[in-house]
Amino acid sequence: MSDRFRRLFGQPKPLIAMVHLPPLPGTPQYDANRGVDGLISDVQRDLEVLLSVGFDAFLFCNEGDRPYELRAGLESAAVMTRVVTECAPRDRPFGVDFLWDACCALAVAVATGASFMREVLTGAWESDMGLWQGEAAHVLRERRRLNADQIAVMMNITPEFASPIGRRGPADAARSAVVSSLADAILVSGPMAGAEPGRAVLEEVREAVPADVPVLLNTGARADTIAEYLEIADGCIVGSDLKVDGYTWNPVDRERAARLVDAARNGSLT
Repeated sequence: MSDRFRRLFGQPKPLIAMVHLPPLPGTPQYDANRGVDGLISDVQRDLEVLLSVGFDAFLFCNEGDRPYELRAGLESAAVMTRVVTECAPRDRPFGVDFLWDACCALAVAVATGASFMREVLTGAWESDMGLWQGEAAHVLRERRRLNADQIAVMMNITPEFASPIGRRGPADAARSAVVSSLADAILVSGPMAGAEPGRAVLEEVREAVPADVPVLLNTGARADTIAEYLEIADGCIVGSDLKVDGYTWNPVDRERAARLVDAARNGSLT
């Protein structure tokens, strides 16, 4: 892993926990009775559990905003900024993801002092959200314009709920993203939130990119398989397996979260 990532996370193979926001105002499942204060309360509750079991870093994401949009509304950007500002820990790194608007993720990251962001920035895709193409050139120019080069950009090269337009496989896409799009890290996902990409795919991607470019497991981490994946990956981002019944949109389950951290620490990280 690069020196930059070692300095950022303080661990050779960081465990990054998802902090899923409930539906934001204006989305179909937003709880108007509880309002934004109720939304913040839910995030704080989940984060308290995740902090207590020892995750190295956290990634805030608008997971509850189904069906997802490719362009964020101003209200979504504003509320997400408020949530992250009020809830984000200051003793560990945190990042921002916005499904699926990379410019919004960058803006919230800049406003809240985040250390990294996650997004799909390369390739072209047919998806549940319609036709979709990456905007690495625009987003990285925005990062420079905003004097925010300290924000690491993690690029997901196998996005959930989508399939590529074209014939390149994940390894070729990852290799190209590092060279042409200046990815700070490569993320490998399965076909849906909580789904594994498969060990072989992760191995191919890890072999395809330079050793100093981190490759992280982005979906599908589970307590019973995390040690195996961390033999290959340089870290992981995990959300679904930490939830009650392993369901992405449920609250965090303390026992499940602790079990995953223990499995990772007592496996390939020893």
